[in-house]
Amino acid sequence: MLLLGFFLGLAVGIGFWVWQQVQLNRYLKRVFQPLTPHSYKVGLPLIPGLRQEIMLLRQQRQDLQQSLQSYQDVLEFAPVGYLQVDEENQLLWCNQQAQEILYLQRWQPGQVRLLLELVRSYELDHLIEKTRDWQRPQAKEWVFHPSCDNAAQIPTIKSLTLRACSLPLPNGQVGVFLENRQPLLDINQARDRSFSDLAHELRTPLTSIRLVVETLQNRLEPPLNRWVNRLMQEVDRLISLVQSWLELTQMETNPNMQLQTEAVELRSLIASVWENLEPLAQRQHLSLSYSGPENLWIKADPARIYQVFLNLLDNSIKYSLPSTSIRVQAKIISTENNGSNDSSPSLEINLIDSGVGFSQADLPHIFERFYRGDKARSHSPQDNNSIGAIVGNGLGLAIVQQILLAHGGSIKAMNHPETGGAWMQILFPEVMANSLSQDYS
Repeated sequence: MLLLGFFLGLAVGIGFWVWQQVQLNRYLKRVFQPLTPHSYKVGLPLIPGLRQEIMLLRQQRQDLQQSLQSYQDVLEFAPVGYLQVDEENQLLWCNQQAQEILYLQRWQPGQVRLLLELVRSYELDHLIEKTRDWQRPQAKEWVFHPSCDNAAQIPTIKSLTLRACSLPLPNGQVGVFLENRQPLLDINQARDRSFSDLAHELRTPLTSIRLVVETLQNRLEPPLNRWVNRLMQEVDRLISLVQSWLELTQMETNPNMQLQTEAVELRSLIASVWENLEPLAQRQHLSLSYSGPENLWIKADPARIYQVFLNLLDNSIKYSLPSTSIRVQAKIISTENNGSNDSSPSLEINLIDSGVGFSQADLPHIFERFYRGDKARSHSPQDNNSIGAIVGNGLGLAIVQQILLAHGGSIKAMNHPETGGAWMQILFPEVMANSLSQDYS
């Protein structure tokens, strides 16, 4: 009986051990199968199977390390800067370009330090935090003012215009690509200075030429005076071009130009502009349609805002189809202030014509200097009949944009889905109300 109990216990023990081995094998299969899904197809025993799995894992680790090193080598020699921070905003790694752009002389490879200790840039910190919080790529452009511990190098350090693109990474990390846009801006500024100097030099001789042509106009008889009249038109066009270029350069050099702001009633201003342009509109049987609140007042420089609508309405007249209407729609909208719940009234003005519109390729470049896109819109039979100094030289919309920026507003160009024509949308921040109208504040 004792022997029977011994063998029974031995059988139970062996069975329990076999059961444990089966469970262990199943567990190991579940553990290793996601890593090496084809390894258990050969049916190896436990120990050789574990050895094979360990070798495969080592090989995978080596492959991953090589891939990581390859990516780091690519980033190291990339023509843009790159840096990576962890969830606590500690700088984990950056390439040579980032070190040069951000003046990271105190950082050494392999060293982990707070980014704020190395780079004093609120914009960069805010971009990283925004990327981590929103978990999606972000982009920002700002002027970076480097700090330097070496007093002797301070006079040689210049502020840089940087553009950064960030992306969220696992475990709260953030990667940031940096582009130094200062060389491009310097080239553009040098080009603008050269053109401005040339424009200054051309202004005096062009004025002299115009005086001579004006004298000849009074002395020549038909048909010879026809050529002098044509010459006068071209001289006036050149003078307009020079004046517009100098005006635009002054606005871009001093964005916060001195504006003589006062209360301006929008509808009366637009009516005054249309009255000036009405002789041109009547030739094509065009009409103006205005819709919006009555007694709508804005705080603006009346001469500058008049210039804005003169240019926009003149363009609409030139490119509208005959016997159509040009629509001006104004409405009050609420905009948030710096992401807070406080809202302030803003004015949205939509100017819509029934012309040929803009091509999709031209839309991103509409407000660039001298940009000439689709010939159907960049040239018009009515060019010679335009009114206003800024019309017909490729600078009008650029000046319009600068005037609105100086007022704190903006403008964008689109094609209207109903008319197919140009759709200019202006956002103006300073909305007022007189004592007889609705209080918009």
